[in-house]
Amino acid sequence: MNRILALISLSIFAATAAIAADRSAKAPTAPAATTADQPAKTAGAEQPGKTEAADLPKIELKNKSSFTMDAGSRNPFWPIGWKPAAKLSGAKGDQGGDIPVSAFLVSTITVEQGARFAIINGKTMQEGQQFGLLLGTQTYQIVLKKIEDGRVILGRHDQEIIVPLRRK
Repeated sequence: MNRILALISLSIFAATAAIAADRSAKAPTAPAATTADQPAKTAGAEQPGKTEAADLPKIELKNKSSFTMDAGSRNPFWPIGWKPAAKLSGAKGDQGGDIPVSAFLVSTITVEQGARFAIINGKTMQEGQQFGLLLGTQTYQIVLKKIEDGRVILGRHDQEIIVPLRRK
């Protein structure tokens, strides 16, 4: 048992001595101090495989990459299929112009005793419900004031928009 331990210890000691000797052989030596009488040797002269930075050719770019995006383009960093929420127009932009009746399509009106529903622009709505209408770059807040037989009355601020049911 003692012989095995001595053999292992000796092999570890020999391996560390060999690694240390290998490292000292590969370690660069410091350049010798030069005097005014002796010219300094260049790094390329000491090591035949290396050249100075001034000897290397300069790299020129042929095609510099750039990225520009139009205002109406989809941001490429958004997940696929994701759409940003519509921005609500402020008080300044929301005051502008009347909304035309042609911006709305009333396809169905259901009038029952307890509930009234209308399908406006493909969405089912009830009286009193508020929704956003996107026209161009503006989003207008519209309220469904009243559902009547054959027409709906929408409101925006002081403006009332009467939209008839579209019959085929």
